[in-house]
Amino acid sequence: MHNVLILGGGIGGVASAIAFRKQGFSVELVSDRDYLFIYPLAIWIPTGGVQFSDIGIPLSKLARKHGFSLTLDKVIALDGERRTVMLEKTGVLVSPDIVVIALGASKMKHEGIEHTVSICGHPEDSLLLKQKIEALIARGGCRIACGFGGNPKDPSAVRGGPGFELFFNLHHHLVKLGIREQFEMTFFAPMAEPGARMGKKALSAMGSMFTSKNFFTRFGQKISLFEPEGIVFEDQSKLQCDLCMFIPAGEGHELIKNSNLPQNGAGFIRIDDYCRIEGVSGWYAVGDAAALEGPEWKAKQGHIAELMGSNAAFNASVEHSGRQESMKGYQDHLNILCVMDMGDGAGFVYKNRTRELFLPMPVIGHWLKKCWGHYYKLSKLWL
Repeated sequence: MHNVLILGGGIGGVASAIAFRKQGFSVELVSDRDYLFIYPLAIWIPTGGVQFSDIGIPLSKLARKHGFSLTLDKVIALDGERRTVMLEKTGVLVSPDIVVIALGASKMKHEGIEHTVSICGHPEDSLLLKQKIEALIARGGCRIACGFGGNPKDPSAVRGGPGFELFFNLHHHLVKLGIREQFEMTFFAPMAEPGARMGKKALSAMGSMFTSKNFFTRFGQKISLFEPEGIVFEDQSKLQCDLCMFIPAGEGHELIKNSNLPQNGAGFIRIDDYCRIEGVSGWYAVGDAAALEGPEWKAKQGHIAELMGSNAAFNASVEHSGRQESMKGYQDHLNILCVMDMGDGAGFVYKNRTRELFLPMPVIGHWLKKCWGHYYKLSKLWL
């Protein structure tokens, strides 16, 4: 039985561990966090729609269910030439037969970023954001700015969806409290048409929603820095706000940037269509850690990370068993898939190489997204 070492306990890492076990491999998963945090569901924590404890799954439960071993440790060095992995507590591990890197990405470091709060950073940040929102509601009104950044070296690393969802859910929360008119809400982004990668239909629908809900926008100006009282843009204009919710674009994990693994200009690991790391036999990268190749609108999403983990396991099985089967590539299956929750409904967004779809789902869309959250957890623990 071949041994597999999976680095990272997020969506991509867990999906990889499960897939490799199904292919008959012996699997060890290394994570510096003892639970899987389901980021797509965290949009409801700041407005009290879910509890923090509802969002995580203990990795120990997943390990018992699917038969992989769990090591709680931090990866501190990678060496593709020597085929070694160094852990903070355990020390150096000589590479087993297969290594899967699913360590996610780092966030771009804007000046003054400490004056913002993100829904896609450390899990605990969602609780900090909840506290700040509750304090501003108690105060009786304020100026709120929400936005996301871009990475010109790799546009696929943008996290716009959660920003829109958080913004819409906060609006709905304030409406339910009967105090929405006391809050000035502005969405900002450096690109001229944030959300354009979702397709023209979704972009048009979102524009209509911004107008109907009395949102302000600040698009098309690069962010220079964040200050305690607002945001300064490249043209030296300012957006004053009392609370800034911001999702930086991703860039290569610091650990990967400091390694000798092949990287693109943004520091993501270069892989082939089968998720194999270029020039390092038996090593794979999946999810946010990897540099995606494909159409200009491609985006890093959880379901793509899961697909890559499943493909990596299948391809490794083919290579190590000598079976005469074609390996599975991820590029032909790239798509954007999102149920964009708005608190009182949702919009279903789908786009691939040949078609795009936007379907408004008043009321029921919100509950469908909630149901997906339950399904995701149940599918990992029981199926």
